[in-house]
Amino acid sequence: MAEKPAVRPDVAVGEALGAVAREILSESRAVLDDAEKPDETAVHDLRKAMKRWRSLLRLLQPFLGDEARRLREEARDQARGLSGARDAQSAIEALNDLAESERKLSTRTIASIRGRLDAIRLSAEAATINEDVRMRRRAAFDGAGATIAAWDLEKLTFADLARELARTYDRLREDSPKDWSKAEPDTLHELRTIVVAHRYQMELVEPLWPKFGKLWVAEAQRLRDRLGAFQDLSVLRSFTVPHGALAPWRSRLTPLILARQEKHAKAAQRIANRLLAERPKAFRRRLEALWERG
Repeated sequence: MAEKPAVRPDVAVGEALGAVAREILSESRAVLDDAEKPDETAVHDLRKAMKRWRSLLRLLQPFLGDEARRLREEARDQARGLSGARDAQSAIEALNDLAESERKLSTRTIASIRGRLDAIRLSAEAATINEDVRMRRRAAFDGAGATIAAWDLEKLTFADLARELARTYDRLREDSPKDWSKAEPDTLHELRTIVVAHRYQMELVEPLWPKFGKLWVAEAQRLRDRLGAFQDLSVLRSFTVPHGALAPWRSRLTPLILARQEKHAKAAQRIANRLLAERPKAFRRRLEALWERG
């Protein structure tokens, strides 16, 4: 099996990043072209590919300017187009999470709630991933592929790349709550978008120090998972608003959701304290040293 495209000392930085970009778009096209893939899986895989794509474009925007900004905006709009189906799936995952809490809902209640969420999910998927949508997304990916071919990244150095990696890391440190117990859901949701970018950006340089790189990416993924679980619970709660699909269960769900979110926030804080202990300048110097010794 061929190695996954990434930044390596034996390949020019710009060439490596161009290969990563092409691989992400190829992966996205493969999802759309797989007629056997269930809609639920296709939505998940497309969202994952779009997160990788947006993370890469965020990294390259200082070097590609308006072109990268335009592609990021297009990718953002595509991701929003998948949100209807994903919201119902997120709520289902949050319901599964609640099943692990100390204060449990009855089996009958869980089955009733799941039935309503499944109906919403199936309806949203039918509108999200139909053939017309697939054709429009294929065209968008083809257009992005043509743009990649014109990228001018020959002069990009690893020092340039390390600076941008450190910039994302610095923003993650700056935006992390001082008091996680009082952080608003919107704050943690925005933080998660930066964690996602950092996680995928660090995957790009994993080959520079494979063992440590894998550990770093895994730790960032754990932080992302905790924040994601927190967000899934927020989505589940949004279905309980007056006249919402889960309004009849509001009084039973709300205290369970809040208690579970508190647990995830505490766990996220512990992970963040480990992951973000290093100062950005030291983080950048370490990356540059790994490259020079590569």
